[in-house]
Amino acid sequence: MPKPDDRSNNPERIERAIGNTLQNMNEAEDYLKAHADAMSEEQKQQIKEKNKRREESIEGFREELKDEVND
Repeated sequence: MPKPDDRSNNPERIERAIGNTLQNMNEAEDYLKAHADAMSEEQKQQIKEKNKRREESIEGFREELKDEVND
């Protein structure tokens, strides 16, 4: 029997995901600043692209959070 769909904690879950993603972005930026001289241009670009995708994810999370709060 499937579990009932409990969405009561969705806002907290989404806020936690936003916080974790922001933390990962900051850590990646700090790593890039600290080790840029030892990294290839390709590695630097990969980190920048990953952070761009993280920014897009955060935008999606914020829209989802807005929807949850308005429901």
